[in-house]
Amino acid sequence: MSSGWDPDGAPRKPELIGIGAQKAGTTWLAQMLGQHPQVWAPPFKEVQFFNHRFIPDHRQWLPWHFRRARLNIERRHAARGEAVPADLAVYLDRITRGSMFTNHWYKQVFAPVPQGTRAMDVTPEYSTLPDEGVAFVARFLPTARFVYLIRHPVDRAVSQLKMNLTRAGRTPASVDDWMAEIDDPVLMHRGDYAAYVPRWTARFGADRLLFLPFGRIAADPLGVMRQLEKFFDLAPHAYRDLNTRVFASSRALSVPDAVRGVLRARLDDQFRFIEAQFGAEFAAQIR
Repeated sequence: MSSGWDPDGAPRKPELIGIGAQKAGTTWLAQMLGQHPQVWAPPFKEVQFFNHRFIPDHRQWLPWHFRRARLNIERRHAARGEAVPADLAVYLDRITRGSMFTNHWYKQVFAPVPQGTRAMDVTPEYSTLPDEGVAFVARFLPTARFVYLIRHPVDRAVSQLKMNLTRAGRTPASVDDWMAEIDDPVLMHRGDYAAYVPRWTARFGADRLLFLPFGRIAADPLGVMRQLEKFFDLAPHAYRDLNTRVFASSRALSVPDAVRGVLRARLDDQFRFIEAQFGAEFAAQIR
């Protein structure tokens, strides 16, 4: 969470939005922009407002998402031998109980933003919104600016698969077991740039929607932040831990080459779309 807190702040909408893709560097993005003195983020990543409204399947796990977020905040304070500050406790009560995911609730999430600071919401699931969801975002956030990170489709799918397996406590024992795991349609769904990107570009021009290739985070993290500062009209800032990897995939899980080959074939249309949409230079920087 960014420094600064206005317990008497009025409900408001965010102005800086990170929309995806999942496993494409959005946590790094949130941590870096969250350091900027002109940016305020909630005390948890991923508000999940728009996908709750337009993707019914997500509603099944969103209560867990907010319970985990609150528990993590409480654990961090306990680890430091501190109580959760009273203002923060009141805030967490307000946004995790009662009527959640209404328009007013979403604006309440950003109420503590200090004067002169911009509110940020980084939720990678937003990239997967249906067309009517993107249309709603355009109406509801008429002046916000958006950033969309694009990662190598196979690397992204593998990273997501490892995350899902780790959470489920499963380790495939054979190539056949791995092949069964990659049949999970969610791996294709979360990285379907060919379906999702046109929905966003149909409603947002380059002045409000910035696409960044994932590989630039490792190759030139400061350059990425300078580009983001220019896009969001932020002053230059000295960031900590620019080269830190966030949520690196488990090395205990090694995806066989044969499985990667199958994923590459299944995702061929995504590679072709990325090069056609963004050009060869952009495509060369997605890993």
